[in-house]
Amino acid sequence: MLHEKKKKKHFKLIYSLGFSVELSLKKCNFSPFSLKLHPTAVKAAVKGSLFISPYLHCASSDFCPYLLSSLPGSFMMVNSSQHFGGQRAQLLLLPLSENDTHCIQFSYFLYSRDGHSPGDLQVYIRVNSGSKGSSVWNITGSQGRQWHQVELAVSTFWPSEYQVIFEATVSEERQGYIGLDDIVLLNYPCYKVPHFSRLGDVEVNAGQNASFQCRRNGMLLDAPLLSRLSHKRLMATFQVEAQRGEQDLYRCVTLSSRGAAISNFGELIVRVPPTPIAPPQLLRAGPTYLIIQLNTNSIVGDGPVIRREIQYRASQSMWTETHGVGSLTYKVWHLEPDTEYRISVLLTRPGEGGTGAPGPPLISRTKCAEPMRALRGLTAVEIQARQLALQWEPLGYNLTRCHTYSLSLCYRYSMPTGGSGGNNATVRECLSVDRNTSHFTLRDLPPFRAVHVRLALANPEGKKESREVTFQTEEDIPGGIAPESLTFTPLDDMIFLKWEEPVEPNGLITQYEISYQSIESSDPGINVPGPRRTVSKLRNETYHMFSGLHPGTTYLVSVRARTAKGFGQTALTEITTNISAPVFDYEDIPSPLSESESTITVLLRPALARGAPVSAYQVVVVEEDGSRKVRRRELGAVDCFPTPNSHNEAQAKGAPHYYTAELAPSSLPEATPFTVGDNHTYNGYWNSPLDPTKNYLIYFQATSNFRGVRTAKMPDKAFVSGAQTHCFYVLATLTVNLDLRRASQKLGGSSGVHVTECTVSAECFELYVFSFPDEQRSSVNESSSLLGGSPHRHCRRKSSPYHTGQLHPAVRVADLLQHINQMKTAEGYGFKQEYEVRKDTGVGSKTYNDDRHRVKLHSLLADPSSDYVNANYIDVSHLQSHAASSFQEMIYDFWRMVWQENCFSIVMITKLVEVGRMKCCKYWPDDTELYGDIKITLLKTETLAEYTVRTFAMERRGYPAKHEVCQFHFTSWPEHGVPYHATGLLAFLRRVKASTPPDAGPVVVHCSMGAGRTGCYIVLDVMLDMAECEGVVDIYNCVKTLCSRRINMIQTEEQYVFIHDAILEACLCGETAIPVNEFALTYKEMLKVDSQSNTSQLREEFQTLNSVTPHLDVEECSISLMPRNREKNRSMDVLPPDRSLAFLVTTEGESSNYINAALADSFLRPAAFVVTPHPLPGTTTDFWRLVYDYGCTSVVMLNQLNQSNSAWPCLQYWPEPGLQQFGPMTVELLSRTADDDVIIRLFRVQNITRLQEGQLVVRHFQFLRWSPYRDVPDSKKAFLSLLAQVHNWQRECGEGRTIVHCLNGGGRSGTFCACTMILEMIRHHSVADVFFAAKTLRNSKPNMVETMVRN
Repeated sequence: MLHEKKKKKHFKLIYSLGFSVELSLKKCNFSPFSLKLHPTAVKAAVKGSLFISPYLHCASSDFCPYLLSSLPGSFMMVNSSQHFGGQRAQLLLLPLSENDTHCIQFSYFLYSRDGHSPGDLQVYIRVNSGSKGSSVWNITGSQGRQWHQVELAVSTFWPSEYQVIFEATVSEERQGYIGLDDIVLLNYPCYKVPHFSRLGDVEVNAGQNASFQCRRNGMLLDAPLLSRLSHKRLMATFQVEAQRGEQDLYRCVTLSSRGAAISNFGELIVRVPPTPIAPPQLLRAGPTYLIIQLNTNSIVGDGPVIRREIQYRASQSMWTETHGVGSLTYKVWHLEPDTEYRISVLLTRPGEGGTGAPGPPLISRTKCAEPMRALRGLTAVEIQARQLALQWEPLGYNLTRCHTYSLSLCYRYSMPTGGSGGNNATVRECLSVDRNTSHFTLRDLPPFRAVHVRLALANPEGKKESREVTFQTEEDIPGGIAPESLTFTPLDDMIFLKWEEPVEPNGLITQYEISYQSIESSDPGINVPGPRRTVSKLRNETYHMFSGLHPGTTYLVSVRARTAKGFGQTALTEITTNISAPVFDYEDIPSPLSESESTITVLLRPALARGAPVSAYQVVVVEEDGSRKVRRRELGAVDCFPTPNSHNEAQAKGAPHYYTAELAPSSLPEATPFTVGDNHTYNGYWNSPLDPTKNYLIYFQATSNFRGVRTAKMPDKAFVSGAQTHCFYVLATLTVNLDLRRASQKLGGSSGVHVTECTVSAECFELYVFSFPDEQRSSVNESSSLLGGSPHRHCRRKSSPYHTGQLHPAVRVADLLQHINQMKTAEGYGFKQEYEVRKDTGVGSKTYNDDRHRVKLHSLLADPSSDYVNANYIDVSHLQSHAASSFQEMIYDFWRMVWQENCFSIVMITKLVEVGRMKCCKYWPDDTELYGDIKITLLKTETLAEYTVRTFAMERRGYPAKHEVCQFHFTSWPEHGVPYHATGLLAFLRRVKASTPPDAGPVVVHCSMGAGRTGCYIVLDVMLDMAECEGVVDIYNCVKTLCSRRINMIQTEEQYVFIHDAILEACLCGETAIPVNEFALTYKEMLKVDSQSNTSQLREEFQTLNSVTPHLDVEECSISLMPRNREKNRSMDVLPPDRSLAFLVTTEGESSNYINAALADSFLRPAAFVVTPHPLPGTTTDFWRLVYDYGCTSVVMLNQLNQSNSAWPCLQYWPEPGLQQFGPMTVELLSRTADDDVIIRLFRVQNITRLQEGQLVVRHFQFLRWSPYRDVPDSKKAFLSLLAQVHNWQRECGEGRTIVHCLNGGGRSGTFCACTMILEMIRHHSVADVFFAAKTLRNSKPNMVETMVRN
């Protein structure tokens, strides 16, 4: 079975069984049928009217056709020897047109005696009078001397016509015969050969294979390459490749020795897939999409179009993607921004391979997209004082999402405006950065400033800014101190100088250096210029009091600041001290030398001039009589006599005093008697006789004048204060009564000299007084308290005097923690809003007294206005008294109030000088002093780390009883803001409450202005009582009530929040002090484990300690985290907070002033301990600088050498033996003693750059009985012995500090410091408060006392 194409071509024959063979249309060799042929006689059964002669004779032509007639017996015989080679003879049958399969049966004869081929016999079938095409059957060669019968099964289909042609071709051998006979057209199917079913037309797309299926019906034959459809049907499949524009005819032929079967022609129709003529049209472009219109109305190729697709790729990429399209518009998604794309349309017609070539492309670009994210990795590769070298991650398209973009670097920092308000101005700038770089250097920056930097990446579609990163520039030498900031108050022998920090500190100011030198003096006895002296001040001391100066002398003063980089510019000023009042040489109270009825003679001694010569002496007489009602001057309230009234002028004016004489200094070279009332004139003043019926007060004063400044002095030993008018008067009052009997009755039998002070205007301090009624007090045992901690007692009041408001109800103590957290984190209504609401209810901003609640003093004789003192009562549930301060001349009124109100406790919450300003005058003596008629004697002083307790004895003339008063002076309130923690203030408050007797009068409370700090103290006292008695606190209404009595009792929101935090800490921690005699029993009870909670009181207390320990933020350790300081930390997990840092003063080259060391208070002394890790190899010099700068006389080492939990082992940092230099420090080993527990070394430390400051002797205690990785020492006895040895050495040294170090400067060091504090408590108060000790230390360094075992 084969198929035939009308053109002469080679085809690939593919059977359905998968076998293929290459065939030729002219020679097709098939396996012969397995039938045996039987020759028969030629029968005249063929239709046709032409009989072909058995001998063909074509002399002149190669082709001799004969049309076979319908008459039977037609035949054809060719004698090859009679013709030339290649000559042909044809026999043509009549056309067949029925829809049928015709069977033509015929017999052939091919024979040559010598075996040569007589020629070929071939059969052709011509369709519709066309060309005869290829033979469908052929035979050649000598086939023997017999006839062979063959059948042709010809399938015909209307309307085509098929004509069978027999053709004989003479061979070149020209021998033998070719015969054809018995040609019969049967009316039934062939028996020997099968026939084909109709072959249909095939339509394919160009470039595809066309499949023609030849189905043969007939007898089953042995054909392994065919597909068997049934027992009589076989099928073979032929595939041909269809080229574009081709249209051919194909038919199926099967050949064998028995015959052939021929099918009809099937047509091969080749279609061209469609392609659009125009490119798609762009409708809209976005960053990640393009919307297009397909434009498929005009195409090249054949339809119909059954599917549309778009094919696109980036212009710079070979990777394509194809999407099906359901409409004429399409949105191409998921594209890259700012990228050029090529988009084509694909059209598909039916059939395999029906997709045409892509149409012309649309070339378009997407828009830019907003940058993917902000740039990251902004770091500083180099930090200098005035520039920052920055770098960041490299830029790429994946970030910019656009090829057109810009990069900006924006930075800001704050600079002081230079005004007195301390305001800062923010400098902002944005710089354009090269888009191809990832680094930039910022220049012209201010030193030691926080520079906030961010990167901005922008393109046409958007902008992304990185988070702001803060860098700290390095320090530089400071700028100069502004000359206008130098303010001073000159006295006669002192100068109080104050300055402000340089406008450009350029770093952390480590110290100030003040130099002064006398350059001019009005006193000829002073040598000028004098030696130049230098004083160093700490960084927080911007003031200095020069003492031991000469009156009337001009000093050249210079001030300059210093950072770790060195000193800055110097600010200069000239200051002249005031002249002093002349000094009298009266050893005792002067007495009259003689008396008469109208005179009295006294001994006048010359005064010693100080700063300026004495210009004149005046004798002043003050007359007392009933008409003038001159009040005898109270002590402490003497006025001066600046008005030089003569006797006549005084009478005319009604003045109580007159100058009776003015003496020149030359007239009084030595002690000289002078008669008052001798009726002579002295320098224009009439010394009129005295009236024997009157009482007189006689004053003698010396005056000095210099540059218009006048001073006066009266004979006594009183001290002198300077007034703003620069006029000083110190008066000695001689009270004279000529009627001695009457004078004795009035003056107690004596005439004397009363010494008083002409006071100055000074800054006032304010006093508050509050008390509790006697019936609500209970007895208090002072010895049972530590730091004011009081034992359990009955409540002092029955109910709160503050009425809880509906909008601000009282808060239960159990809910206080939740309430405070809510108020701190609330967005709508928090502490800020509550404070502002409360503040808005006030009626003013000044601190003034409400007359209804002020303390009224008992008026002095003949002075109705002397009942005033700036003080208020404040109700606490009973009486609450409020006192405000006075000027220095009102000190007497203050002590009068204390006496009158029977006050035992005075609470002072301010220093005398803060931030270089005098905040309060010193109203108490260092020994004994008279204030008017009140004598105050200091009995004892107890100084602790955060407060001082002074006990005074108070006596008043005319009263036999003595009154004891205690002043509780809290010294740890910072100069700005509020205390960082409330631990010390709460202990101070407990001490006051425990020390105040139950029958005492109100407690006097004062700070500098009588507001703010005082209000905080009172609110704490009241609310802690309320919490204890009622289980609630009502801070809001308490503050509101206090402010109704005195304005601005709470001045700031910060104070308002601090009150809440302090009360919360007091409620959480409770009373933790334990008397020593009860400690063993109490500690045993604390160790017991509760069966229900499965915990102990000791564990709960330690958990409370952890909860109230402050947790450090990164901002609080900013100095430790500076890049230049990181290598100085043994561990980055244990850093000291900035507020506790011990800065180095001694300089060493370019080294910074930072060391990982924190100052911590002991029980008795502030900053008594310096806690630090074991020195690193690179910080050994800093360690010895620390020892020297802070005057440390003891070093306690609690770790072992070579012990380490990091990459840095603990190496020996001291010389042994001999002397070794560490930078500017020399350390010399003087002695060494050792036992099993401790090695004690004695060192001598000296700073070779400051030899004038002398040497420092340091004792080094190396404790050996604390093994590595143990929480507690190996031996308690050895540890207690170490504590005792350090204590004894420190007591010998006096004021020296103690450096304590272990591996990390935390757990072991904290244990040593806590034990030292507890031993101090036991020695001074017979109590132990472990919780207070640990809490105090953790306030300075949170990792102190790390575990409960240590606790």
